[in-house]
Amino acid sequence: MHKHQRTLASMKRLLLFFTLITLFAPLIDAQWQWRVSVSDWISGETGTSPDAFLWIPENCQKVNAVMFANQNMDEETLFELPSFRKHLSEMGIALIWFAPMLEQQWDVKTGVQQSFDNTLRALAEVSGYDEIATSPLIPFGHSAQATMPWNFAAWNPNRTLCIISFHGDAPRTNLCGYGRENLEWGRTRNIDGIPSIMIVGEYEWWDARVLPALAFKMKYPGSCISFLGDAGRGHFDVSEQTADYIALFIRKTLETRPDLEKIKPEDGWLAQWWRPSDKKRAAAAPVNKYKGNPHEAFWYFDKEMAKLAEQRYTATRHKQPTYLNFRQNGKLLNYDDNQHIKTRAVFSPEADGITYHLNVQFTDSTHNNLSDNHPDIKPSIKRICGPVKVINDSTFRVDFYRIGINNPKRSWDMVLCAEAPGNRIYKESVQQIEIKLPGRHENGKRQTIFFPSIDDVPEGTESIALNATTDRNLPVSYFVKEGPAVVEGNNLIITGIPPRSKFPVKVVVVAWQYGKTGEVNTAEPVEQTFYITK
Repeated sequence: MHKHQRTLASMKRLLLFFTLITLFAPLIDAQWQWRVSVSDWISGETGTSPDAFLWIPENCQKVNAVMFANQNMDEETLFELPSFRKHLSEMGIALIWFAPMLEQQWDVKTGVQQSFDNTLRALAEVSGYDEIATSPLIPFGHSAQATMPWNFAAWNPNRTLCIISFHGDAPRTNLCGYGRENLEWGRTRNIDGIPSIMIVGEYEWWDARVLPALAFKMKYPGSCISFLGDAGRGHFDVSEQTADYIALFIRKTLETRPDLEKIKPEDGWLAQWWRPSDKKRAAAAPVNKYKGNPHEAFWYFDKEMAKLAEQRYTATRHKQPTYLNFRQNGKLLNYDDNQHIKTRAVFSPEADGITYHLNVQFTDSTHNNLSDNHPDIKPSIKRICGPVKVINDSTFRVDFYRIGINNPKRSWDMVLCAEAPGNRIYKESVQQIEIKLPGRHENGKRQTIFFPSIDDVPEGTESIALNATTDRNLPVSYFVKEGPAVVEGNNLIITGIPPRSKFPVKVVVVAWQYGKTGEVNTAEPVEQTFYITK
């Protein structure tokens, strides 16, 4: 193909993709271009090796850092958030997601470090981006995984660009989110000079979660621990505002320590630690000019980062709280404050077996009675994790994805979050809900999927028709397990391929059909593999 023709074809492909993104943004899944098996690690959840998924920005000439996380909850939400990926694209930062997780504690005695290093080398080889094996690393963890970033950095101080603990733990905390003991670091191990941030939501607040971070800072004065009180937010949600703050923190780290040199805490700013009940605060200031108690303050890169945090706090101060709950079949669901996820819904689908309905309402503080005390706005519902696609503000659909249907803990568990913005009177509010699928349907008629093989295609191919069928004449759905592609209806849309990618590029597409309770069994998913050739 002539160079001019190739350029035109590439432009047409990009135009098609971005048109689809614009028209069907809620319906298109995030892509992960490469996958390798963590062959020397066995998951306790599945009894098989986890997968490591790699995303590289489409325009990336060189990977400057790799951000990674284990499968849990908000890790998935943040890593697939389009606005966050846009920030990472600008910085040349890749993402790696392990599903199921590797090791919560990052206890190197288990062999997790060796498995991790081997996986990075494997992803470097398969992608063509050799630098992934040795790039600076950004560990990220939410909730039960939020201790992992601190421990990873303690064992990898010369490889860690920065540390992000989200809605979770302080370093060396006695309240590990995974419910077991923390690792002993020893007398000489520390995270001095490594920029780190701990983020805690207002509606999950507990002083005892934050105080260990202040104690750690006193014991290790060389540590650079930032803090963001996620005002107006809870435990299970990721706001774009908070994602933007995380991205800015990463950007400043990348600009400040490109060669991983240690940061000097005295070069930054201090701001008072935050509690939702705060009324008066010491003014944020450079370390040597701060007039508050430095032992009750956290470190920040500069004035911009400190002031942005302070603005979050000011925006909610003195505002009234609002509360949310879900309604199913015209009735408010039971709210149980003793449960981790306070509200649960029964999976009650339409005749197609996969579409169901929920809506969200403002309530009083009990979450059991409707209330008129709220902003004049309709709350929205977003996906957190699990096999669910948000169709609109009240319609949801089972949507199996790259983790498949063989993980008894993860494959059948859907988590959504209701969100309502605030105004000048009311705070914003959030509320999570869990819907558990019944698992495979096994008491009906058997069904089999017939999915024709897909031929290899040349680079520049825009889309491929998918035409799987079942012997029960039920509609078949698809997901991309790996490769630069997304599914839209019965079409596979080939997305942009990073410029240094190693060809041929593998694509794995999976066809599935969930069946119907008591009528048709869940079909065994069928996958087809093809390659994009140069």
